Amino acid sequence: MRILFDHNVPRGLRQHLSGHRIDTAREMGWDEVANGVLLSQAERDGYDVLITADQNISYQQNSALTSVGVVILLSNRLRDIRLRIEDIRAALEGIQPGEVREVPIPMSDGR
Repeated sequence: MRILFDHNVPRGLRQHLSGHRIDTAREMGWDEVANGVLLSQAERDGYDVLITADQNISYQQNSALTSVGVVILLSNRLRDIRLRIEDIRAALEGIQPGEVREVPIPMSDGR
């Protein structure tokens, strides 16, 4: 699966998702691109999934109009994300084009 990390997703997540081809918006030169344009570019470049921590993306964009699935992480703190790696993998498994899935990420310090 080809996955694109939005600029707000910690790059350290990459090492926990082996078996996928992962690029970041920053590596692609898209770190300043608005979400709608980012989804279009991801689709044009053949990505299957965009992983983002932007919780507003589902309200800002109609991802059903694109072939890119979207996984929304409800935190972008790597230490908290590491505790939910299996949930993230489960969200990626079987995601359909245009589907949006959220992964709750409780904060480890109780906040």
